[in-house]
Amino acid sequence: MTTFPTLDPELAAALTMLPKVDFADLPNARATYDALIGAMLADLSFDGVSLRELSAPGLDGDPEVTIRFFTPDNTAGPVPVLLWIHGGGFAIGTAESSDPFCVEVARELGFAVANEEYRLAPETSFPGPVNDCYAALLYIHAHAEELGVDPSRIAVGGQSAGGGLAAGTVLKARDEGVVPVAFQFLEIPELDDRLATVSMTNFVDTPLWHRPNAILSWKYYLGESYSGPEDPDVSIYAAPSRATDLTGLPPTYLSTMELDPLRDEGIEYALRLLQAGVSVELHSFPGTFHGSALVATAAVSERGAAEALTALRRGLRSLSPVS
Repeated sequence: MTTFPTLDPELAAALTMLPKVDFADLPNARATYDALIGAMLADLSFDGVSLRELSAPGLDGDPEVTIRFFTPDNTAGPVPVLLWIHGGGFAIGTAESSDPFCVEVARELGFAVANEEYRLAPETSFPGPVNDCYAALLYIHAHAEELGVDPSRIAVGGQSAGGGLAAGTVLKARDEGVVPVAFQFLEIPELDDRLATVSMTNFVDTPLWHRPNAILSWKYYLGESYSGPEDPDVSIYAAPSRATDLTGLPPTYLSTMELDPLRDEGIEYALRLLQAGVSVELHSFPGTFHGSALVATAAVSERGAAEALTALRRGLRSLSPVS
């Protein structure tokens, strides 16, 4: 693997402990990722937080969508809610993999978190996964009173491919005009199937995520009819970077990592949101790579986690929804 002079020393020291995820062997990639997450979940405490499973009707006859719904204990009155979408290149991972983050948000911020289980590619290609996310959003909004959440303080967020699905869901919500999303929270999002940025072109062997994996993830997600980056029929709900109109979207927090092929598409999306009149907080963390937050004890990872909670607290407590 190429050496990277700007790699954070704490992260560099942990590289040998991180798994290699190869999307060319999807069954092995899924097993490797699930084993890693299983070890992380083994000692997770749910103290101060309640968890129950909800089922939301799928769109247009699709299967029901399972939602892992976290609420803080001992709260009074409707609370803000984050619809959270896990990462995994559209093809690996589970909602449960995000339980540590969901517990932290519920416990530390006093928010509810709706952590939804979308169908994975390639078994289910677009629009199935983003429709699952939108179905969960509709359900949370429609059932806000019985769930004890504030329908005017709904955020949609996700990490990596989940960030791309979150951005697509928010675009769909804007266009459908049913759910007023108050805040958009995009961590290291996967947004652009065209794979033409400098970071996507150059980072072919970065840790955990690189251009070869990105190519395959888009092929899996966009399905057999996808003809490649020049395909004119790719929906903006699948690849939000293709959207030409970003007006009317909610205030946004977006983070990127320096040594990540997705870096530049995230930064460009944030800039285009700003140019469209959307309030944006953009953080690009130095010396990091895609998924480096797995090294949770590194100082830069701790800073990133703290910034994320600060952004959510500010976004859902002080911002009104965009109509």
